[in-house]
Amino acid sequence: MARKILLALAALVIAAFAGLMLTKTLPYYTFEKGIHFLTTKSEDTNDNSVFRLGFYVHITTSLVVLVAGLLQFLPVLARRGPGLHRQLGKFYIIGILALAAPSGLILARFANGGLAAQVGFTLQCLVWWLCTWRAYQAARQRQWSLHVDWMLRSYAVTLAALALRGESYVLYYVFETKPIETYLTVTWLSWVGNLVLVEILLEVGLGRYFLQAFMPNLRSKLAA
Repeated sequence: MARKILLALAALVIAAFAGLMLTKTLPYYTFEKGIHFLTTKSEDTNDNSVFRLGFYVHITTSLVVLVAGLLQFLPVLARRGPGLHRQLGKFYIIGILALAAPSGLILARFANGGLAAQVGFTLQCLVWWLCTWRAYQAARQRQWSLHVDWMLRSYAVTLAALALRGESYVLYYVFETKPIETYLTVTWLSWVGNLVLVEILLEVGLGRYFLQAFMPNLRSKLAA
């Protein structure tokens, strides 16, 4: 019961974050150059067609995979059968492998904060892509336990966007770090910290819990 309550609370937090990100993303679709995050970029960067393509692809697909990934871990949807699970999985995996991670690499090239930030965001995108690819491979090979473990790792990196904002707030307002110190710290901590946390959770049985408590019927149907 305690696990279900914690997971429900986590789902509510992620859903609320997705809603917040939607409200913050919509203004960018006016395609103006001098608004919000884009004001931190130079005029040359804002005029760069590669940057702008990467930016709009990334903000769109990252939100889609955030929601698709969350729905994958909701038992009420998982128990509806493998069809919905597969479709959501396709949205999630294709979204990351073909769009969100590659466009993230473009943004990493233009990241503020110099080499440390560029390397941090580049590695994040590469790890994100590899974790998602391993999850896909495991599903193709019907290795369901490995599939769940790698999907959890992939989603941990997906949630780096949430962690980055939360950690930035804590570092800046609680620990009173300087803006550049905050930015460079969360560039790495947001995804590395999430991966460390998910590995701890996997060690204590989170992956097994999803298979046994959430997906027994789905697992048997997928294996058929």
